[in-house]
Amino acid sequence: MSLVQLTHYNTNFSKRQFPITLISDNVSNAANLGSLFRMADAFGVQKLILCGGNISLGRKMAKTSRATENHVNFEICESASNVVDDLKSKNYQIISIEITENSTAIHNFKFSAVKPIALIIGDENFGVSEDILKQSDAIIHIDMYGHNSSMNVVQATNIALYEITKQLL
Repeated sequence: MSLVQLTHYNTNFSKRQFPITLISDNVSNAANLGSLFRMADAFGVQKLILCGGNISLGRKMAKTSRATENHVNFEICESASNVVDDLKSKNYQIISIEITENSTAIHNFKFSAVKPIALIIGDENFGVSEDILKQSDAIIHIDMYGHNSSMNVVQATNIALYEITKQLL
């Protein structure tokens, strides 16, 4: 029996959009931004909001995104805190990914489809800002079993979006 590898032209995946807005709090690395577009597209994220003063969608970002920026609904905003305030007033669940003293392991958290989700991811070096953590309805983390206490922001986002969409199906 031979196996034929499928491509994005002949897969049978059904297109779907989830009530998730992904907000990056000062993620500025071009490769990470491009990967966020790819993940937002792959997981059917409703909107990607890139926040910070140094957001550039140049050639390096486009190379990593593989043109998904043409399909993902996105905007660039200066202040993640203002975006979170606005979404909170629109009855979004504000959920940040960060390891804190009170964070909940993602595999123990129950995501609800009752209200849309605003998923906040943080800066490559400093994580989600304290101001946004205080605005959050929930703070989740990914259990890690090695010596390191953090992972790349895009990898953490992939894991979180997988778990959220799995629960919302």
